[in-house]
Parts: sequence; C-alpha cells; structure tokens
Amino acid sequence: MELFIFARFQARDGAAEELAAALRQVVGPTSGETGCLAIGAFRSTTDPALFYIHSRWIDEAAFAAHGAMPHTVDFLRRVEPLLDHPLDVTRSQPLQ
Repeated sequence: MELFIFARFQARDGAAEELAAALRQVVGPTSGETGCLAIGAFRSTTDPALFYIHSRWIDEAAFAAHGAMPHTVDFLRRVEPLLDHPLDVTRSQPLQ
C-alpha cells in the first residue's frame, strides 16, 4: 500500500541555511530511487527556520530501503546536529 511521509525539520538558531542546503541536496538522489513516487522539500512562509519534506513511496519496504541509501545516511548525519528537536517523521496513508 502506498505510503506518504511527512518529515519536519526545525533548525537550531543560525543553522537554517545549512539545513536548507542539505534538504536541497538530498531531494535529487531520493527522487531517483525506484520506490519513490514523489518528493519535495518546503520552507515555512512564517518561520524561516522550519522545513518539511513530503514524499510518496510505493510501500513501506521502499521507504525502509531509502533509509539505508548512502545519500540518506549522509543526510541524516549532516542534519541531526542542525535540528532543535529529535527527528520527526510521520508515516501516513490517505483517509478513505
């Protein structure tokens, strides 16, 4: 069953531009993954330190495989110190 991911990234003070750069860099390689149907990175219009990634995957297995990809591992290692909160990723499905 198709899986929708919402990931929230709130930058620490002074880290917003570095976080934005990391988000831009991970979207390209992720969009090329076999199980990725769509991905986009977004910045809040009211809080310039708040970012989101929204992605769609063919299923949970495809998203799990994404987590092991070198570009994903590098991205997480790079961004975790830039965040003011633990990583916040929500798996979801459309309401029926």
